Amino acid sequence: MPEMPTKLAEIVEEFADAPRDVVLEMLLEYADVVPPLPAGVDRDDLEQVPECQTAFFLRAEVAPDGTVTTVFDCPPEAPTTRAFAGILAEGLAGASAAQVLDVPDDLYQRMGLAQAISPLRVRGGTAILARLKRQVREQAG
Repeated sequence: MPEMPTKLAEIVEEFADAPRDVVLEMLLEYADVVPPLPAGVDRDDLEQVPECQTAFFLRAEVAPDGTVTTVFDCPPEAPTTRAFAGILAEGLAGASAAQVLDVPDDLYQRMGLAQAISPLRVRGGTAILARLKRQVREQAG
């Protein structure tokens, strides 16, 4: 039975165990880990997530061996949203399609982010995860 990738589980636990007053600071550190768009990839190749308050685009690719690669595009002036992408980029690196699909939909609530950021932002993060999982599901067949 697949489960959430170990790296993502560790990130979730780290946030869940952190004192409330440092959660936002920890979250914003992930805004810096979003890699730039790969060469040859254009924003037009990605799916927009309209639930986000800022322009946010993503794509998931499932390789023949079942490994998932994620691509995110989000402006630097939207650090919270970029942080959601950073957590997924780092936490899902090298994950299988089954592991990605096994990520709980309430990931950000489990991390304790609902107490640290606005419900609107949590909804945006949840929408990012949902679209990512949908793309993986469609490709994994």
